[in-house]
Amino acid sequence: MHKNLKITDLIPHRPPFLWVDSILQSDATSLLAEKAIPVDLEVFQGHYPDHPILPGVLLCEALFQTGALLISLLMRESETTKSGVPVITRVENAKFKRPVGPGDIIQMQVNIKETFNGVWFLKGVLRVEGKVAVKTDFACTLAELT
Repeated sequence: MHKNLKITDLIPHRPPFLWVDSILQSDATSLLAEKAIPVDLEVFQGHYPDHPILPGVLLCEALFQTGALLISLLMRESETTKSGVPVITRVENAKFKRPVGPGDIIQMQVNIKETFNGVWFLKGVLRVEGKVAVKTDFACTLAELT
């Protein structure tokens, strides 16, 4: 489904704000992606210098980008006439279970719970070392970026 596509073909995010390195698997309702967290990521210099932790908002962003990838792939497959890029419209029930630090590899699993009237309702789970680090529900719709 996505073998010849690069992530940057599917979503507008670019380094240094691209939080997905690769798509591991996907189907009509879910996508599993991965990101290696660089040891020298600049944010670790200030959050927290003696005990570096990747901010939770960036972990959520990795889940949101994974959801945008899923929606983009589904739109390509359906050959829809809709245009735009997926953007976040709602975030609910975010739970932070464990920290993510320099050198960790995170895996993001996003599942579509429901679609309604041009809105995708998704559930995201981010794992580090196979253990849940973040869970959140979120919604996306399409927007034209000008």
